[in-house]
Amino acid sequence: MDLVNASINDVTNMGEIMAMEGNPAESDDYKSKVDELFAKVDQLQQRVNEVEEFYLNTTTKKPNTSRNALIVKDKEKEKHIPSMKKLQQDASRREATAAKRMQDLMRQFGSVFRQITQHKWAWPFMQPVDVEGLGLQDYYKIIDRPMDFSTIKNQMEAKDGAGYKHVREICSDVRLVFKNAMKYNDEKSDVHVMAKTLLEKFEEKWLQFLPKVTEEEEKREQEEAEAEISMQLAQEAAHAKLARDISIELYDIDTHIEELREMVVKKCRHISTMEKRKLGVSLSKLSPEDLSKALEIVAQNNLDFQANAEEVELDIDAQSESTLWRLKFFVKDILKNRPKSSSKDGNNNVMSPDAADNHDNNIVYKRKREICDALAKTAKKRKKRPSS
Repeated sequence: MDLVNASINDVTNMGEIMAMEGNPAESDDYKSKVDELFAKVDQLQQRVNEVEEFYLNTTTKKPNTSRNALIVKDKEKEKHIPSMKKLQQDASRREATAAKRMQDLMRQFGSVFRQITQHKWAWPFMQPVDVEGLGLQDYYKIIDRPMDFSTIKNQMEAKDGAGYKHVREICSDVRLVFKNAMKYNDEKSDVHVMAKTLLEKFEEKWLQFLPKVTEEEEKREQEEAEAEISMQLAQEAAHAKLARDISIELYDIDTHIEELREMVVKKCRHISTMEKRKLGVSLSKLSPEDLSKALEIVAQNNLDFQANAEEVELDIDAQSESTLWRLKFFVKDILKNRPKSSSKDGNNNVMSPDAADNHDNNIVYKRKREICDALAKTAKKRKKRPSS
């Protein structure tokens, strides 16, 4: 996105030439088209941020392959990945089916519950403790959450999702009935002994029933894991498609930028020989980093330009008008924003007219190997159209 914005800024600068050359109407039309490109780039930036956020947050590790290979792979995966809407429908059906299985499991557990509640010692636990009737003023200080079999039964029979959601919840409340009684009553009291005895019987029956519970939980866990993988793949496919669409749109924007740039060049005058000489002098003032950016501009329109050679040669006269105008505005912006203190000597490195004449046709930049290596890393070829 930075490269696209830079290109738009570049053609915006070149558009100023039209105004200077006495073409205000054409200049306004040109600027209008550039504004449209800016608006489109802003929209694309938001979509790019969405894709970046997804891939930053995802935990899935992909093999170390090239971007093009991943795009092809993702396109193949899309053919076999269900849509997000279908996955949501499947999730709703899966939840409903799992809830029905759990309801069946709780009905089966009802037989265990009845065996305990029908025991001859179960009568003290059938109804809530009559705290006021029995004068148990300290009951609620000792027991945090009272529980009894009638309350459990009502919860088991509740409709419209108001009751228990899992059989373990019933098991927990049954244990709570006995543990409350054992906690409040003395160990030698009849109620304590009855509660302890029934709790032991219940635990025995629960252990016999537990394999069914474990099987259902494992099945549910497996279903959720498979659903999560499917959802992840669907999200990856959707964002991969979004990334490809953005790539295609960026290519279209780049094409429009090139068309606008060429339009401006055709409407504007040619750069004079004197301006070329001044441009050569200005280029010689650039730092290695800025020089590498300038050479990048040249490389974009000149595939034969060797920026990584031991000796970098730039023929000003051989460059297109588009490249020359881009270089002129680039150098102008760099030198305009450069602090005066950054000059290497008192005369600001200005070359004499005789020295400028020596740059007539060719400007030869000889740098040490390390500078050439830096230039090689940043010089780029003209972009090719992305695969769609």
